[in-house]
Amino acid sequence: MKRLTALTLAALALLGLLTACGGEEETATPDVDLAAFYADVEEGYGWVDGYMVDIEGDMLDSYYPGLSDIETKQFVAKMPLMSSVVNELVFMQCETEDGAELAAGILQDRITIQSEGGAWYPESMEAWSRGIVIRQGTYVAMVASAEHQDEIAEGFNQKFL
Repeated sequence: MKRLTALTLAALALLGLLTACGGEEETATPDVDLAAFYADVEEGYGWVDGYMVDIEGDMLDSYYPGLSDIETKQFVAKMPLMSSVVNELVFMQCETEDGAELAAGILQDRITIQSEGGAWYPESMEAWSRGIVIRQGTYVAMVASAEHQDEIAEGFNQKFL
């Protein structure tokens, strides 16, 4: 009887150890307030007095076909009202991973089209060719900025560290 009790206790202790040493947990993507992130970018670069406007409605559907069909939790799309300087930004949190993957493809298509002649001017096409799409879980960003490309992309990525 003592032997059976000892074996049972040893088995329970071993089971407890194995449970405690379970597989690695998946790290959760942090919650990022995209409107606040954009507001910080806007303030940091002094984009005031309506320099950047929302991309919405027909313009959104024209520039990013299919993007408005993706269900999102957050969505920020901005471009200059009047400027020859490339500065187009999209930050979004999709409802699903599949939505994020689809959004990333649509955003990359915009970069490709603009860099291959859609932007008309050689300097603009060059700036668009440096554009980047970043995906962090269900979050997706497109950064096409002639003057602040690397800083904005890095700032976005820093939100997920």
